[in-house]
Amino acid sequence: MGMWELAVVLIVGLIVLGPERLPVAIRTVSRWIKTIKSVANSVKAEVNEELRVHELHNNLKKAEEQNMADLSSTVKQSVEELQKAAESVQHSYKNKTKQPGKE
Repeated sequence: MGMWELAVVLIVGLIVLGPERLPVAIRTVSRWIKTIKSVANSVKAEVNEELRVHELHNNLKKAEEQNMADLSSTVKQSVEELQKAAESVQHSYKNKTKQPGKE
């Protein structure tokens, strides 16, 4: 939005809402915009994570089809990343089950 467009919007808002209600309306609109931006950012992050997981899954399928031999570097990286993730999950699970008094 250009400078003149913003000035026109503020003048129209001042005329329609009046000087008492204009600051409240501006704050409300800015909160809506912040909320929309945060929702959009969280959706974007979730989509990126799902795409990464999908790529890892496809690389794992390729590795299984090639019987884990003669893998490309990207497929090897994906397999290693998945193995590390599996180990961390198993490690945290083992720690939870070994704690005395918790069942």
